[in-house]
Amino acid sequence: MMMRTTIIFILLATIVTGCKMKEKANLIIHHATIYTVDSSFSKAEAIAVKDGKIVAIGANDDILKKYSADETIDAQGKFIYPGLIDAHSHFVGYANSLFAADLYDSKSFEEIVERLQKFAKTHSQEKWIIGRGWDQNKFPGKQFPTNDLLNKAFPDKPVYLTRVDGHAAIANNIALNIAGLKPGQKINGGVIETANGKLTGLLIDNATHLVGSLIPALTKQDYAKRLWHAQQNCFAYGLTTVTDCGLNYKTTQIIDTLQQESAISMRVYAMLSDDKENFDYILPKGPYKTDKLYIRAFKFYADGALGSRGACLLQPYSDKPGWQGFLLSTPAHFDSAAQMLANTDFQMCTHAIGDSGNRMILNIYNKVLKEKNDKRWRVEHAQIINQKDFDLFKQASIVPSVQPTHATSDMYWAEERLGKERLKGGYAFKQLLQENGWLPLGTDFPVEDINPFKTFLAAVFRKDAKGFPDAGFQMENALTKEQTLRGMTIWAAKACFLENEVGSLEKGKKADFFLADKDLMKVTEKGILSINVSSTYLGGKKVFGK
Repeated sequence: MMMRTTIIFILLATIVTGCKMKEKANLIIHHATIYTVDSSFSKAEAIAVKDGKIVAIGANDDILKKYSADETIDAQGKFIYPGLIDAHSHFVGYANSLFAADLYDSKSFEEIVERLQKFAKTHSQEKWIIGRGWDQNKFPGKQFPTNDLLNKAFPDKPVYLTRVDGHAAIANNIALNIAGLKPGQKINGGVIETANGKLTGLLIDNATHLVGSLIPALTKQDYAKRLWHAQQNCFAYGLTTVTDCGLNYKTTQIIDTLQQESAISMRVYAMLSDDKENFDYILPKGPYKTDKLYIRAFKFYADGALGSRGACLLQPYSDKPGWQGFLLSTPAHFDSAAQMLANTDFQMCTHAIGDSGNRMILNIYNKVLKEKNDKRWRVEHAQIINQKDFDLFKQASIVPSVQPTHATSDMYWAEERLGKERLKGGYAFKQLLQENGWLPLGTDFPVEDINPFKTFLAAVFRKDAKGFPDAGFQMENALTKEQTLRGMTIWAAKACFLENEVGSLEKGKKADFFLADKDLMKVTEKGILSINVSSTYLGGKKVFGK
């Protein structure tokens, strides 16, 4: 009897000792297929998290034998990926769009007015009627609208409607009068359209600010509500970090406060807008960084958008003879800014769509940077590139930051704008990737849909959500699935100097990841948009999912 008791005691002691020997974690997820997106693109089965960071990742047995945790989850074969990073978006703009009239995919201006009238009934307390998302390329005749219908429908309240790309707007007469605009008025880098001696309401590029800047400012409470809704939509798609391209420093202060108060938790890499007050505020201090916010870049605009013919081209538009678009500032302005930022730690990130706008910026970057470097200055969109200019990216280590869904949105009319030959240098993602060997990907939401799986579809299969075109758009520039996942994770992190913290699932990095029901490396074209994100984790804490 005593011997039996002794044996039992020894066994219990062994079990207790074994349990004590296990290292403590907060969370263990096992029996998953984990794409680490590390340098060798390795896979694992289990992950252990402590204090918001990954403490181990590897085989099921290895993790379960070494660690115990407050919460242990059997993933039951689900797939785990690093939290997705949108390398180019407008997070605050998207948040605001959620509380504006939805004009996306409108098929006519009459439909827009109908949507606005419904919106106005449920938002009667608003001083302005704000909407976003119209695109004249989806209207009969593809012509820009005038504000005649707006003036009839809303004679007593200002209306301001932003085009899908944010580079044009249409306002009713009350809004134009508040701004003091007059027929025939001119502005550098923009158009205040006048026809038959009167304003049409159409404003392009720099002209949009003349009216848009008069919209009443938001309160901190407004920001908290809007940004919370925006981040929840991001988390539902596995997005854990966003790059917001072009903010005022005061807006970043509000974001910082809301993050510190835990009112929002989305990680934000912020680019400040090209504005003197932003330069004066942060250049003397240097980059600003917390666990959730990083300000280390400035956003400039070389030209406008192709859809509104504001992109600056080397030769006239194929569908508008004699018109080449325009620059939004002088070359001297960009040159001066580049010289100013060259000796700082800040990135210069410049929106450039047309081949002329891209050439100008690439030449200025090369002039200032002179050779290969690690400053990671970026060209946002890099949309239409002359074949003679691609090597300018490599020469000065310039990063092309692209958005694959722009290709599948623009493909319906891009050839009309550019002609077949010039289009070959457009949306050339594979060719751009070959310059530096890495390529950050984004969506540009709310210009495009927030759904990052549409990015994956557009990059790999070069098709839109409708499955068009059957053979894919300019398939010679398609990316592989691995390249695309890297572009949405580790390469997007690298574009923001965050590759040592996020973008891959490796020991010591922040535990940002999501679980999904499909293998992105094996998924078919038809299966991509049906991917279900079951849960998303930010710093080891579940921010989406049951």
